[in-house]
Amino acid sequence: MLGQIPQFNDPRLLSQDIPFADAGIFRIDEKRALVQSLDFFTPVVDDPFVFGQIAAANALSDLYAVGATPLTALSMVAFPLRLGVDVLAAVLKGGAERVVAAGAVIAGGHSVEDEEPKYGLAVTGIVEIDQMMTSVNCCVGDRLLLTKPLGCGILATALKGEVVDEAIIAVAIEGMKTLNASASTACMATGVRAATDVTGFGLIGHSLEMASASGVCFEIDTRALPFYPQVAEMAALGLLSAGLHRNRKYYLPKVVQAATLDPFALDLLCDPQTSGGLLISVSEKLFPQLKQQLEDQNVLACEIGRVISGEAGVVLR
Repeated sequence: MLGQIPQFNDPRLLSQDIPFADAGIFRIDEKRALVQSLDFFTPVVDDPFVFGQIAAANALSDLYAVGATPLTALSMVAFPLRLGVDVLAAVLKGGAERVVAAGAVIAGGHSVEDEEPKYGLAVTGIVEIDQMMTSVNCCVGDRLLLTKPLGCGILATALKGEVVDEAIIAVAIEGMKTLNASASTACMATGVRAATDVTGFGLIGHSLEMASASGVCFEIDTRALPFYPQVAEMAALGLLSAGLHRNRKYYLPKVVQAATLDPFALDLLCDPQTSGGLLISVSEKLFPQLKQQLEDQNVLACEIGRVISGEAGVVLR
């Protein structure tokens, strides 16, 4: 489908030459580029204010994955009027709170009436071109870090099924609300040049994208994967989203050793993440400094694997 869209051969559009780019990247002068992205979705929690926070954090994440500083956001809303304007106001307030926390401003937006509520942001930031992080800069010998636990898709499915309530999955909700700003700042401060954010394609999909773009192999230690409380219990009950099953069907045939692993490890790898963490490929030299920077800012710094030579792709162990 995307192949049917006309290509824009403008040399200023840097992202057209970056496979699986996290955002649109447009050069504005010799040193800087605009970074643009958008994301919106249906509610993943019941509280409208918290839904707004999560949706905004998720949209801003694409900027942080590139190392950009957010500047502006435009709100996108689809809303059934039967829910009442107070609910809509709470969603917008939640989104605005995260935009302010990111140091950006909401410059406007657009709304339509719809049968199902949806909310998100179109975001714009700026990055120094020689410092930006992309999917193509992974090198053999790098170590792989993940900055948020996995499993929020499984927990959101359990919440929708009324098997858990928001109090039980409070840790995961806090994680989804958390901006990837501190993780991105730590990467910029230590000179990291390869990262992506883990979202709808799950850790497995985004790992395959980075490995393919860089022409390297990711070796992932499934025993090291971090996950939120209650995820194992909910997965054991079969509370797996349609997105997780789609990721399993599409990505697992491309992964070495997938057939031999514990089913829960595969669930974690394939679970779509809402406002997930950054997956960072960092050199051995920079690893201690980055890990310390992340820990100093209370950001998870979980080592989940390494970059090895071999055919581009992912090997699980």
